[in-house]
Amino acid sequence: FFKQDVEKERELRTHLSKEEIRQKIELYNSSVTDHLKMTLNPVGSYTGFIKVQMELRRPITVRGPAGPAHSSEDAFYLPKGSINTLHISSSNTAREVIEALLSKFMVVDNPAKFALYKCFCREDQVYVCKLSDGEHPLYLRLLAGPDTDTLSFVLREQQTGEVMWDAFSIPELQNFVRILDKEESDHLSSLTMRYATYKQKLEEAMQGQRKPG
Repeated sequence: FFKQDVEKERELRTHLSKEEIRQKIELYNSSVTDHLKMTLNPVGSYTGFIKVQMELRRPITVRGPAGPAHSSEDAFYLPKGSINTLHISSSNTAREVIEALLSKFMVVDNPAKFALYKCFCREDQVYVCKLSDGEHPLYLRLLAGPDTDTLSFVLREQQTGEVMWDAFSIPELQNFVRILDKEESDHLSSLTMRYATYKQKLEEAMQGQRKPG
């Protein structure tokens, strides 16, 4: 289903004339409620805005302000669900959108760690489909219209099996290991605390039953 959907959009893109694009942009702009309209350029390309929701489960590494001797890097969790607006061109690909988002936050992680997804509704069902690196998000936005309930974009980490690990440098791989070690340590600490609390409640219950009535 997803493959057919993507192929259909590619077919539409190759058959849209400049006049058809102009008409779609006029229709799109007439439905905009947040002033984020599209602009058609004389050469036939167009620019506009897309909103991308951040759904990152792992911490990102951010370059801090340059100090007297060197710049610092910090790892932290980005607030889940935060939405960012980007001004892009119809020629910009999904990969370029990912790179622009990372640059906006001064993220130093390899863009290959992330993927851009589209979420869309069909017959009261919500579907999530990963965009290929060469797809054009603004074109998808134009076809769907400005309503984010009809189509929205989400940035997520690549699934583990989809990551091309040989595209990363040794320091980047070492950073992944440190992140996994920290997640493992945090998870173990949480489990230990949970079972300690559970054990304490059991012991308190047993002591209460041992007291003479």
